[in-house]
Amino acid sequence: MCSYPLPRGIAAQNGLHPLLEAGRIVVEPMYESDLDAVIEQEHTLYEFPWGRQHFSDSLAAGYAAWVVRLDGALAGYAVVMAVLDEAHLLNLSVVKAAQGCGLGRFLLDWLLRRARDRGGRQMFLEVRPSNSVALALYESCGFTSVGRRPAYYPARDGREDGIVMLCSLAA
Repeated sequence: MCSYPLPRGIAAQNGLHPLLEAGRIVVEPMYESDLDAVIEQEHTLYEFPWGRQHFSDSLAAGYAAWVVRLDGALAGYAVVMAVLDEAHLLNLSVVKAAQGCGLGRFLLDWLLRRARDRGGRQMFLEVRPSNSVALALYESCGFTSVGRRPAYYPARDGREDGIVMLCSLAA
């Protein structure tokens, strides 16, 4: 549930774009100096979080890594790998206090537009079948299931499959 002090009804009516226009939301590149805060959030969000090395390696490889700040505080982050005309969403996360505010949809829309503007034709991602909130978000933004990666994710009782999803970025 969204616990950020947002104007009443803004998430339901207008998404977060008015906050972007008002300068309350800033999307900026992720740097090594952001990793302490990102890792702290990653560990509060996931039972099997990415480690610091995952993020450091992504930055070193030149992947597009972004942080989202709402009123100056870390509210979300994402990592996207681009190869030729394909983008692969590796991580999209919204801090607990900002969940339910529409920030995940805002960030995903922003990433899709950015990939399209840079010549991307499609975006892939993997998601846990147990992550119903993420599945619903991805489907509502035009992603469709195109495959399954057996035993892709670590899970409490062994491994969990990954659903491979694809979104066409054609204009």
